[in-house]
Amino acid sequence: MGDTPKSLMDDLLGLLRIHIKRGVNLAVRDVNTSDPYVVVRMGKQKLKTRVIKKDINPEWNEDLTLSVTDPIRPFILTVYDYDTFSMDDKMGDAEFDISPFVEALKVNLEDLPSGNIITRIQPSRQNCLAEESCIVYDNGKVIQDVVLRLRNVECGEVEIQLEWIDLPGSRGL
Repeated sequence: MGDTPKSLMDDLLGLLRIHIKRGVNLAVRDVNTSDPYVVVRMGKQKLKTRVIKKDINPEWNEDLTLSVTDPIRPFILTVYDYDTFSMDDKMGDAEFDISPFVEALKVNLEDLPSGNIITRIQPSRQNCLAEESCIVYDNGKVIQDVVLRLRNVECGEVEIQLEWIDLPGSRGL
C-alpha cells in the first residue's frame, strides 16, 4: 500500500551526449555522391542528425543525447543516404561499447589535472574503432574522442565525441 510509484529517474544513470562531428570518405550511394545522415540507437531510443546534401565528407557538428539506464548496453550508429523517392540507402554502421567510458567515470578524478588521460582503448576485432581512443579528464568533464570505422560497407568513418552528463535526482553511477 505504501509503495511510491517508480519514476523514470529511478533507473536513469545519467545522459550520454554524443557529439557527431563528421563523416570521412563515406560510401557513394547516389550517382557520384551521397546525402548522408546519422541515426543513433540505444535500446528503444532513436535519434538522428540532419541530412547533408551531396557530401561524402559531411560536417554535422550535432549533439545527440541518450538517456542511459544500462551501463553495458552499447549504442549503434548507422549512416544512411537520404533519397527523396525511394527507401534511404544504408551506408554502414558501427556498434560502440560504452562500458569503458562508464568505468572511467567511476575513477576518483578530484586531483586530476585537466587534459589527463584516464584510459586508452585500442582498436580490435571486438570494436569498431579506426584508431586508438582516449578517455580524457578535461576541464571537469570526462570526454572520449572516437573514430568509428563503419561496418557492412566498402568505406567510411564517423568521428564522434562522448560526454557524460550527471542529472540531479537520477540514480547516478
